[in-house]
Amino acid sequence: MTKNKDDELVLVVESKIIFEKGIWQGLKKDNLDYYVELIKNNCQFKRRGDVETDPSFQQIIPYIVLNYKDKYFLYKYLPKAGEKRLVDTYQLGVGGHINPVDSGNGSDILETGMMREWSEEVDFKGNLISKKLVAIMNDDTNPVEQVHLGLVYNFEGDSPDIFVKETDKMQGEMVDKKDVGEHIKGNPGIWVRIVYNEYLKKLLN
Repeated sequence: MTKNKDDELVLVVESKIIFEKGIWQGLKKDNLDYYVELIKNNCQFKRRGDVETDPSFQQIIPYIVLNYKDKYFLYKYLPKAGEKRLVDTYQLGVGGHINPVDSGNGSDILETGMMREWSEEVDFKGNLISKKLVAIMNDDTNPVEQVHLGLVYNFEGDSPDIFVKETDKMQGEMVDKKDVGEHIKGNPGIWVRIVYNEYLKKLLN
């Protein structure tokens, strides 16, 4: 693990390649296979510090939502997490950057990176019944989201037994689908609201 996060090598794709057919806001739910192949065929690793403020590159971020029946996994940051603006607000997606360790040996770099992030963040005691890419998320309304592209996955599990690994920094719980909106309403993050409003909320209908 790189000590200085600016020196971390992260998977990126040039924005002009990703958006060659046009830019969208929020969730894109169609033609997903095309974009997955576009990412795999055009990705490269860049020093994180060099791309954090460079919108000509999109940092690729798997964003995993887990459900068990009608319950969804949420977690919140505790004061020790150091994420001051996010303390005590609920998060919906598990995920993070894809790194060079996720490449090689003919592996699917997106799948490998996604599952590494999943195993680093949570301890799920059950089995995953399905793993489905449901959307690709883009938001240009502020500088942070402008340089990140989210691959939104819905994992379905056969058990509600899931725990965060960094218990000093985070606290997780399973929440009924109908109550997720109430839990996340105080979250200042844009991605969590997009995924709720454009994906989860539609599942309630």
